[in-house]
Amino acid sequence: MGDPAGIGGELTLRAWMALRGNGHSFVALDDPQRLRALARTLDLDVPIEVVQGPSAARGVFAGALPVMPVPLAVRPLPGRPDDANAPAIVASIERAAALSLSGAAAGVVTNPINKAALYRAGFAFPGHTEFLASLTNAVNRQVMMLVSPDLRVVPVTVHASLRNSIAMLTMDMILAASRTTAAALRDEFGIAHPRLAVAGLNPHAGEQGALGDEEVTIIAPAIATLRGEGIDASGPWPPDTMFTRSARARYDVAICMYHDQALIPLKTLDMDHGVNVTLGLPIVRTSPDHGTAYDIAGKGIADPASLIAALALAAELAERRGAPEGRQSLAGRKP
Repeated sequence: MGDPAGIGGELTLRAWMALRGNGHSFVALDDPQRLRALARTLDLDVPIEVVQGPSAARGVFAGALPVMPVPLAVRPLPGRPDDANAPAIVASIERAAALSLSGAAAGVVTNPINKAALYRAGFAFPGHTEFLASLTNAVNRQVMMLVSPDLRVVPVTVHASLRNSIAMLTMDMILAASRTTAAALRDEFGIAHPRLAVAGLNPHAGEQGALGDEEVTIIAPAIATLRGEGIDASGPWPPDTMFTRSARARYDVAICMYHDQALIPLKTLDMDHGVNVTLGLPIVRTSPDHGTAYDIAGKGIADPASLIAALALAAELAERRGAPEGRQSLAGRKP
């Protein structure tokens, strides 16, 4: 569902319009009444059909958007999040995870949430990634990777302030994120020999300790350990030059030390087609690489490209994991 006051509902409607003919099918976990009202408001021809489970959605998808009902407490207003709807948002995530864990669905694609609104309602997790790790018994194994046509990035520290990110960075964290990423690129993305470029933390990768010693004491030892394990890891690379076109051609993923070091270059290169994928979970999970966009919610101008890309990647990953043929997915499978 995502935050019903944001653009998630419009993205869902527009994704169905784009995919109903020959794309990846999906079932929405949302309030059918709010989707019908939103379609009328935006003048979108999207029939809504309530279904009881993913298995019923395949036959429906070509003619209507299949929706498993998750009722909202109050009618959402575009751009104005309401704490009263937080339980429904959380319930939609819980239900999606349960369906994927049970095998009823091939994966989960999440629409953007407003973390602050959920925090006010008692949500105890930094975001989707950590919540899904808890729901799937994969705490401390989850890794966030952002994927676009031009770049893949993994932030080692994620939802923390810059000050705290630097303080918490350890060799073990770099090793864990890199190992999970290398395995996922090999097993789920079909890259036989993944190349990992590890970023430095400081300007110019520390200038051999003159601008900071984390490269010498933490990052370089981690790279050496990874190489000793047979993982093609290189660096630490200066963050201000490792994202140029020529540099990107030399690696398959950039392992970055903190959130914005990873996300700024990816979003600058291709904001519209970026996808957030959670590695290390027993289920497939992707999401659009953008937020709730309250400023344009309800205006009929939201671009569904990132959600469509997230659906396509989820379907691809599910197929590589060997999702049983014919199983309908929250994350999308070809009908």
